[in-house]
Amino acid sequence: MAPEQRVILITGASRGIGRAIALKMANPGVVLLLNHYDPTPDMAEQTLKDVEAKGATARICYFNVADFKEVQGQIESLLKEFGRIDVLINNAGITRDTLLMRMKEEDWDRVMSINLKGVFNCTQTVIRSMIKQKSGKIVNVASVVGAMGNAGQANYAASKAGVIGFTKSVAKEVAARDIQVNAIAPGFIDTEMTAVLSEAVRQEFLRSIPMGRSGLPEEVAELVAFLVSPASNYITGQVIHINGGLYM
Repeated sequence: MAPEQRVILITGASRGIGRAIALKMANPGVVLLLNHYDPTPDMAEQTLKDVEAKGATARICYFNVADFKEVQGQIESLLKEFGRIDVLINNAGITRDTLLMRMKEEDWDRVMSINLKGVFNCTQTVIRSMIKQKSGKIVNVASVVGAMGNAGQANYAASKAGVIGFTKSVAKEVAARDIQVNAIAPGFIDTEMTAVLSEAVRQEFLRSIPMGRSGLPEEVAELVAFLVSPASNYITGQVIHINGGLYM
């Protein structure tokens, strides 16, 4: 890699919002580290090809964000190879939706382990190198339901509310080291995660959005691009909502 290239690690980068962020970030001035944990590599490999076509240096990084030792080993290896990580985008997440009275313990644990513990695992491992270099940008992908709640998503809402609290706390810890830590809270975005919803549920969501439409992953990626740019250097500890007016 060229010494002036910026090193960006994106978790859950193979599809949806993560893929859109990778495509937005892709240019000859960056090294993109594309984490995924899909059972098959097809989507990750396609994302890799697409960002390389835009001139970026890129690497697929297959590891489970919920496994602390695995995260630590993988990220330390990347730091040894590339020298630094300038930007961390904690995007990996899952849903296991059902009403609380029907929710299985494993559905609670799985969602919390990826959506919240995964953010802790990746951030703690990366933050040490950012503190040493006295610079860095971290963006955590939360959700509108972390702020407003949603029936049938107690596990998901709790995990994303946790991400919001985590973001604010870490931002205070590292602000003096010129590291900015922010969260974004997407609303109803057109991704593979929302594509499985029935048309009736989809229409119910749309009726509650003042703008009358769902958001695009590319629109979320634009917000992330701003937050990791020098234009956001005086913004930290914030939760920026992108939801078409669903929650104000």
